Amino acid sequence: MVEKLRGGIVNLRPRINRWTPSRRDLNFSASIHSSLVQPHFVVAGEGVDQPIDSMPGIHRQSPDVLLQTIAADMKLGIHSHMLFPVLEEQEKDSTASAASSKDMPLLHVIRQLKSQFGNDIVVMTDVCLCTATDHGHCGIIHDEHIDNDLSVTELCKIALSHAEAGADYVSASDMMDGRVLAIRTALEDAGFVNTGILSYSVKYASSFYGPFRDAAASAPTFGDRSSHQMDIRSGYGEAVLEATTDQAEGADIIMIKPAMTYLDVVRKVADAVSRPVAVYNVSGEYSMVMSSTSDDESRGKMVREIFHSFKRAGADIIVSYHAREAVSRNWL
Repeated sequence: MVEKLRGGIVNLRPRINRWTPSRRDLNFSASIHSSLVQPHFVVAGEGVDQPIDSMPGIHRQSPDVLLQTIAADMKLGIHSHMLFPVLEEQEKDSTASAASSKDMPLLHVIRQLKSQFGNDIVVMTDVCLCTATDHGHCGIIHDEHIDNDLSVTELCKIALSHAEAGADYVSASDMMDGRVLAIRTALEDAGFVNTGILSYSVKYASSFYGPFRDAAASAPTFGDRSSHQMDIRSGYGEAVLEATTDQAEGADIIMIKPAMTYLDVVRKVADAVSRPVAVYNVSGEYSMVMSSTSDDESRGKMVREIFHSFKRAGADIIVSYHAREAVSRNWL
């Protein structure tokens, strides 16, 4: 099906979500277990396994360690994984040029995972500029403001580098206008017709991202992200507009972030779109649960309740730092 949009032509390819058994399980299973995605933080080096103080149980890991971690997760039955690159300060610049570098440790991990697990794994990769810009913003700064279209050009470069390495889904988390159409066009032009786009379509300027920004070293050095992330006071109309626009531009999965404080929005978006809906159980939500009790049984009941609330609200996919512990401790 071909739809004209903003002067361009976008190929909508429903087969992308059906392309492999693991993609089908992720997108269409009623099971919470099959719906889970475990996030990971990738750093350079060897033998690095650095705990993140604000996120107990979550580590920054170098490729060699991370590959072992994901192999263990796969044995548990966690087949979907989201990868976030973490760069050293000296690698960053104003245009996030390192984010699309062929030498990124992230790309090595993608290639190794697809080589080892093939179609049994779903590899999702974060596509944004914030982890690679020296100012920490999600776009390129021009005349003291984020330049939407300059930023989209760089996002396409990053997405293509991930697709070339073998990512199943490139996950656009930046909230720039028109980036889904641009990424879809770039993927099509390069022949990556089976690479999916997970779009952070409804992403709020939330106060619940703090631990993640510590983990990914991506906090802005000045200002905030209110000019591109959605206002927390925004009504359902804007959320549905963002989601349906991204769907029309070629997004294969629609993400709402955060999750717990926006379950009403999840329901409205799920009712409005025909693509799978994902929620991100974000770092602040995770850390609140982890700090609320040291008792495993109590924590397990909390996590189970949270996951069911996501499903009940209409989520098909749950990205959560709790995934590994929930599965390994049989909380589901």
